[in-house]
Amino acid sequence: MKTNSDIGKSAEDYLESMIILKEKNGYVRSVDIAGFLGVTKPSVSNAMKRLREEGYIEMDKSGLITVTEKGMEIASKIYTRHKKLTDFFVALGVGPDVAEDDACKIEHDLSDETFDAICRHIEEFRNNKSKKD
Repeated sequence: MKTNSDIGKSAEDYLESMIILKEKNGYVRSVDIAGFLGVTKPSVSNAMKRLREEGYIEMDKSGLITVTEKGMEIASKIYTRHKKLTDFFVALGVGPDVAEDDACKIEHDLSDETFDAICRHIEEFRNNKSKKD
């Protein structure tokens, strides 16, 4: 089950990378997305065209990319999933790099029900841990 069946995993990855790059650099450019995702500039160009046409991003004349409110809804959801899943896997004892990679692999396909159950489990674990400390 995709988190947003009408957009697809690749587009979700692009949108997620944009908010990460915006946090890191303060701006987003196609060349930065290519480097971040390890894809070619033509691939990014094609994806940006599709995302722009569908109203998920805007691009100014200098090439700076802004994620629209519509795009931010999806990007934020995926990025939140990514961070929470990574933290969960690390808490289980998985190394940070493997946890990051695994979170990226499943963040798109994990059902809301399973993701919510993981979040509840994390919260219960934290509450129980704080009672012991």
